[in-house]
Amino acid sequence: MTGEREPRDGSGETEKSEDRQSAGDQESPADWPVALRGVTESVVTTLGPNDLWNVAALGLHPPEESGPSDESDGPAADESSGDPDDESTPKAPVTATTWGNTRTRRNFHRQGRGYVQFTRNPVDYVDAALSIFEIDEPVLDSADAWVEVEVEQVDSGEDGGTRWEQWELYPREASVERETVPTTNRGFSAVVEATVAASRLGVDAYDQTKLRERLAYFEEVARACGDDRVCAATDRLREYVEE
Repeated sequence: MTGEREPRDGSGETEKSEDRQSAGDQESPADWPVALRGVTESVVTTLGPNDLWNVAALGLHPPEESGPSDESDGPAADESSGDPDDESTPKAPVTATTWGNTRTRRNFHRQGRGYVQFTRNPVDYVDAALSIFEIDEPVLDSADAWVEVEVEQVDSGEDGGTRWEQWELYPREASVERETVPTTNRGFSAVVEATVAASRLGVDAYDQTKLRERLAYFEEVARACGDDRVCAATDRLREYVEE
């Protein structure tokens, strides 16, 4: 999922230059700072034409999971981090999918790169998933780890009237900012799942009544199981939904 609320017609921006060297043809000097399994929820920053870094949610698929599926489908993100030396850390390209004519899609075409980040801050995640969230520097203060990636579009299509584009992500530089003992918090996971439902509101392909029911359920879980930050993120999500 990229949560930026943008026109979904896929129109309007100049594509990447044809003479730019394919990202996949270059040797990668870095590796992913975490082990990726299933769908890993992240945020990505991409440089826009206003020289600000746009922040959006992005689901990462290991090679065996790659395909044009929604960027946030799959297990809810938890607060764990992996070992870069773990054999499950993918060596082949990780993939992600953008949906609609979002800022992330346009900036990927324009710049060919971005910064994928892993954060446990639920407010940052909600802002990234459901709003236009821009910052001056490429890395969030809340990022536990980040990786600069070059991207290459490898597939595209349409699903339910929405254009999707699949990208391969090639790590070029990575850093772990802080390490933590992994814990699993239902409140944080509920916030992540709530952003998925919220991002689909107004999309004809989805049952709107069921989406509202899912939102109500995950909001209840978040408030019952989350800490003050999770509750603040839930309040923020509610504001975005009611706009």
